[in-house]
Amino acid sequence: MLRRTAIARTSALRSLATYSTPESVLPKKYGGRYTVTLIPGDGIGKEITDSVKTIFKSQNVPIDWETVDVSGVDETGHGVAEAVESLKRNKVGLKGILFTPTGSSGKSLNVALRKELDIYASLVLIKNIPGVKSRLDGIDFALVRENTEGEYSGLEHQSYPGVVESLKIMTRFKSERIAKFAFDFAKKNNRKLVTAIHKANIMKLGDGLFRQTVKDVGQSYSGIEVNDLIVDNASMQAVAKPQQFDVLVTPNLYGSILSNIGAALIGGPGLVPGANFGREYAVFEPGCRHVGLDIKGQNTANPTAMILSSAMLLRHLGLNEFADKISDATYATIAEGKVRTKDIGGTSSTTEFTDAIVEKLNA
Repeated sequence: MLRRTAIARTSALRSLATYSTPESVLPKKYGGRYTVTLIPGDGIGKEITDSVKTIFKSQNVPIDWETVDVSGVDETGHGVAEAVESLKRNKVGLKGILFTPTGSSGKSLNVALRKELDIYASLVLIKNIPGVKSRLDGIDFALVRENTEGEYSGLEHQSYPGVVESLKIMTRFKSERIAKFAFDFAKKNNRKLVTAIHKANIMKLGDGLFRQTVKDVGQSYSGIEVNDLIVDNASMQAVAKPQQFDVLVTPNLYGSILSNIGAALIGGPGLVPGANFGREYAVFEPGCRHVGLDIKGQNTANPTAMILSSAMLLRHLGLNEFADKISDATYATIAEGKVRTKDIGGTSSTTEFTDAIVEKLNA
């Protein structure tokens, strides 16, 4: 069973809740410290993970980093096996986004890691951040995405020149476990509605199985309503009235689309934290998976998503006090408005924003 560690603050809005796995599979502490796998990733990954390292060091967070360099840019997959072995040892990781080429060659290393370790549940938190102007207020929903099958099964071939068959795999087992994850999250975080996102009006067998499985699982969770929306309608509703959403549970592709819509609603991909959970392993990364190759090395990236994802990691480890302080200082820096990155209307660098958070923490 998954258990939750939550912030004990009644006055605050719902914040970055997450799960911890059972004690038997939590990372081992050595001398009161945890070893965490760090995969900086491509693009802006090193810059925003360096922000986390700076903040953690300033607060003496009891974490030692085991850094593994993996890149999808050269299409060789260099470092993937080492990353998998590191995560198997440490059971928890912080990860930047790995570039996936759009050509005919080159597999997604992000997908490869999740499938290899069966990190099946993606959790993305979409919520307005005070101080960041957006078109709509009152947005606060969680997106639970199945990570290992659906359109991302990676099973496709050219059966005849100019004819490609791409297989979408949907199983009752994986639909059921992602549904249970979504309902457990709702129950433990005082959320009252779980919405299954699908296209069962067209894909009647595959998406029909997913839709019905979510509804069946929901019968075991009293006090939590379950409904469903076709994905195209859900996309429209997300930009028209996102306040109606509480927890969305989706197959792989639909979750990718809706997480990007959600990021746009609250101010951009630099603000959305996320995590990925399996039976034994947990990997924390920005929830809106943008590499940022175009701004790599410019010291302009917004590290908020990575910092808040690292706070989720700390809660997963039971280090709630550190998590609360770091997330509070991050929100306070943004709300104050004096130091903010270009993507949210400021002129500050990544380093300046990070230093402002450290200054608040040390005040």
